[in-house]
Amino acid sequence: MAEAIFAGGCFWCTEAVFRSIAGVSAVESGYIGGTVPHPTYKAVCTGETGHAEAIRITFDPAVVSFADLLDIHMGTHDPTQLNRQGNDIGTQYRTALFPLNEDQRAECAAGIARWNAAHPGQQAVTTIEGFSEGVQGAEWYPAEDYHQEYWQGEGQRNPYCLAVIPPKLAKLQKGFAEKLKG
Repeated sequence: MAEAIFAGGCFWCTEAVFRSIAGVSAVESGYIGGTVPHPTYKAVCTGETGHAEAIRITFDPAVVSFADLLDIHMGTHDPTQLNRQGNDIGTQYRTALFPLNEDQRAECAAGIARWNAAHPGQQAVTTIEGFSEGVQGAEWYPAEDYHQEYWQGEGQRNPYCLAVIPPKLAKLQKGFAEKLKG
């Protein structure tokens, strides 16, 4: 199994997308890219910790490649919005990739380039942020339990989620149907 860490706005929304992908065995919401150890959701929401809301995906590379996951990520959120996704505004909602090694770093750059080439006149502002041990902000912090699997539970009754997640799932179905779980 391998891991990937992506940020693309609200982690409830990105988690919902990746739970549907064949070869993905787990998706965990959390925080990465900031300067405060063990941040809380309340602290991250202030935008003052530097963290992004992100997801950590555990996947089987024999079933779905890291490049495929990148393409799904870039295709199901708006990578052209700087420090926001829709009405969610702030650095905690930035579009960012957090490679875990040099191979992933190269794949991240290639994935952004693929998206840019496929969308003439648009430019992804997605950042590639540090991965090596000792790089400030590279440590993963799982979000509080109530954020995990949010769409499968509380999210089904949350008006925000009901407005934002179904369009992302429709993009997933339209653009990546062959990558979905049976």
